[in-house]
Amino acid sequence: MPVKINYLIYITMAKKVKTTPTQAEANVGEILSKSERFIETYKNHVMIGLGAIIVIVLAVIGTRQYYLIPKETEAQEAVFTSEDYLANRQWDLALNGDSISSIGFLGVAEDYGFTKTGKLAKAYAGICYYHLGQYDEALEYLKGYSTDDKVIGAVITGLTGDCYVNTDNVEKGVEYFKKAAAKAESQYISPIYLKKAGLAYESLSDFKNAVKVYNAIKDKYAASQEAADIDKYIDRASAQIK
Repeated sequence: MPVKINYLIYITMAKKVKTTPTQAEANVGEILSKSERFIETYKNHVMIGLGAIIVIVLAVIGTRQYYLIPKETEAQEAVFTSEDYLANRQWDLALNGDSISSIGFLGVAEDYGFTKTGKLAKAYAGICYYHLGQYDEALEYLKGYSTDDKVIGAVITGLTGDCYVNTDNVEKGVEYFKKAAAKAESQYISPIYLKKAGLAYESLSDFKNAVKVYNAIKDKYAASQEAADIDKYIDRASAQIK
């Protein structure tokens, strides 16, 4: 008896499998059929589209391999001598080159501006302009540079603040000093820019905000060199608050 029951169950299940397809199954079949007809009708267009994608991908790979990478190498070679001039504080030679072995940071930025080194050359050019006292030109190049590196980004942002202060736009300078401190997130760098912000606030007679940033140095960066004598700055600014 159990065998017959099992057989009947098998027959019943088999019959269910062979039942008429549901509406959902019919819809799926129709969609697949339409897709096949579409591909058959437009196969030439599809092949052309796929071919275009392949050409674009190969062009991108080829551009990187045979153009961008060699240009990056050229840029690194071109910037080498200028970096030496920069390290020796020979600002004009670093910026403009020496007409012998160096085209200067300006030349590298112009010829290789699309490369990583060319973009860095713009930041270097801004540094040179700053030290030459040409603050408007420095701002143009410094603000045209961006990086994900926290330390380099903070230094460039802080120097941008210095440029604004030197062009009598102290409020803007404070803004960039505070940005530099936040960007660095460093026990060594952040307090430097916070102190610059505090001094700038004092020059604007904004002693409340000066005290605020000085206290930030004391509270958040107690081990820093700037914190060693920060109390006298706090006291001096506090005494001016009315």
